[in-house]
Amino acid sequence: MSEGLVTAAYIVAAILFIFSLAGLSRHETSKQGNLFGMAGMAIALVATIFGPHTANIAWILIAMVIGGAIGIYLAQKVEMTEMPELVAMLHSFVGLAAVLVGFNSYGHFAHEFAPMNAVLSALGEQAQLAMTKQLNLTSLSTMKNIHLTEVFLGIFIGAVTFTGSIVAFGKLRGIISSNPLMLPHRHKLNLAALVVSFLLLVVFLQTDSGSVQVFTLLVMTVIALLFGWHLVASIGGADMPVVVSMLNSYSGWAAAAAGFMLSNDLLIVTGALVGSSGAILSYIMCKAMNRSFVSVIAGGFGTDGSSTGNAEEMGEYRETTAEEVAEQLKNSSSVIITPGYGLAVAQAQYPVAEITEKLRARGIKVRFGIHPVAGRLPGHMNVLLAEAKVPYDVVLEMDEINDDFPDTDTVLVIGANDTVNPAALEDPRSPIAGMPVLEVWKAQSVVVFKRSMNTGYAGVQNPLFFKDNSQMLFGDAKASVEAILRAL
Repeated sequence: MSEGLVTAAYIVAAILFIFSLAGLSRHETSKQGNLFGMAGMAIALVATIFGPHTANIAWILIAMVIGGAIGIYLAQKVEMTEMPELVAMLHSFVGLAAVLVGFNSYGHFAHEFAPMNAVLSALGEQAQLAMTKQLNLTSLSTMKNIHLTEVFLGIFIGAVTFTGSIVAFGKLRGIISSNPLMLPHRHKLNLAALVVSFLLLVVFLQTDSGSVQVFTLLVMTVIALLFGWHLVASIGGADMPVVVSMLNSYSGWAAAAAGFMLSNDLLIVTGALVGSSGAILSYIMCKAMNRSFVSVIAGGFGTDGSSTGNAEEMGEYRETTAEEVAEQLKNSSSVIITPGYGLAVAQAQYPVAEITEKLRARGIKVRFGIHPVAGRLPGHMNVLLAEAKVPYDVVLEMDEINDDFPDTDTVLVIGANDTVNPAALEDPRSPIAGMPVLEVWKAQSVVVFKRSMNTGYAGVQNPLFFKDNSQMLFGDAKASVEAILRAL
């Protein structure tokens, strides 16, 4: 495949990636957006593999077959509830790839260009200037420094993404505590890591000793790995959805850095698209949670990260039964369902969709209120409901539905906790203080579906459970919803 054909293919792929992002911005066009992205990636892979600068194609194809087989197996096995963990792990792969590309790029540079640099150095500065002017080339030292900076930054970003994503995976899976890691002087440690890494970059660029350069790269890599681990470990569980989208941004910039190192224009464009879109999404989610974007990406900077909320029960609660809830729904004129991660874990979206259909057939107004972080991944809950064939027009975001709760007869809180916690608005000492929440307690009646009275992911007790207009329906969310469905 000629160079011109590869360039044309890259342009087509880049346009398809842009169409993919545009399609994914709306539920109705998300499938089309996925198809655009898949088509763009297929074109990019074919153009790269069969391009004029690619060697050892057989080994590449073998690696692709093995990787593709693993991907297909995992795609068939993974549950929708495990998607946040899967995304976090995929981000770690991107980071690791950037690290490996960086070291390989440095090794290629040392092998190909170091001897030439030694020859020119022996000629002296005047001879170098004369040769540069004669060949109309950029100074070799400038080219060297640009490339080495790309290598250094690519490895640094990749290493931070790698360990940060692994910690995020551990927190989401429950392997690592969701509580923020509180090391003494942790912000000073983060700042020290950045300062030392910058000094190492200066040494890396100024020295001509290969052994010194390798040593600085290795030291920086270790610092970056620790920095990425500490950065995400210092963020509490309540902010993990923001962290996942933030790591998505990091993985994009890591891919862009790899593109610079490999001189691959499409990888640069693709990485920039992913990096910028991830950063924008993180910013939007921070606004939705009343969090400072800088504070979150700095590992909770500006807060002590401690939980001052009360995890103990705050009064008496009332229990109800599925039959009573079904009767209450029949007598309601308007119902709002606010799903949370518990619904996803129980896979209760299908019977919930059936209840919605039955109630609407009775002329009852049914809508869904979706908090921006209802799942542990942006848009997670919307995908689950769409999978169960819940109509798009009854699924509303928090800002669209919050004002309607006072006029609502019954609210079903299914598997949600922190996103409906009034402590966010009423308790300034709460770890979730200031976070916008679904104000379900303003409805005439609230039914909360929970397995037990345990706290939510943020480890904060919910005063909603003890309000006069609230009732608790204990048990598995799917079993409870199915019992209500039978009673209807």
